[in-house]
Amino acid sequence: QVQLVESGGGLVPPGGSLRLSCAASGFTLDPYAIAWFRQAPGQEREAVSCFMRITDSMDYAESVKARVTVSTDRGKNTVYLQLNHLKVEDTAVYYCATGLQMGGCGATWVRPREYDYWGQGTQVTVSS
Repeated sequence: QVQLVESGGGLVPPGGSLRLSCAASGFTLDPYAIAWFRQAPGQEREAVSCFMRITDSMDYAESVKARVTVSTDRGKNTVYLQLNHLKVEDTAVYYCATGLQMGGCGATWVRPREYDYWGQGTQVTVSS
């Protein structure tokens, strides 16, 4: 059974950093696109990053591009999202998702409907 479990969220002051984890089970991450999205209260789900190891494909949303980094641990079948220089407007629930039919992180990676499985989310709150 495919499952994604996020962790690592919390309360941080502006300018702080967090590393979010997305642990996958029931499948191996390498052949599939893995994305991070976020959703603030009253807002639509927003794409943050996409990574697909087998095609060496990666992309980031412009709003976070200079402040986030994606990495993976193949042994743990886990993807990480490093968030730096956090701002109050980064406050949201962060989700990871996988698209089993996606060929890479092309133009459509920002669309939530491209993804087949989602984690339950982890809350990130940036506040002083």
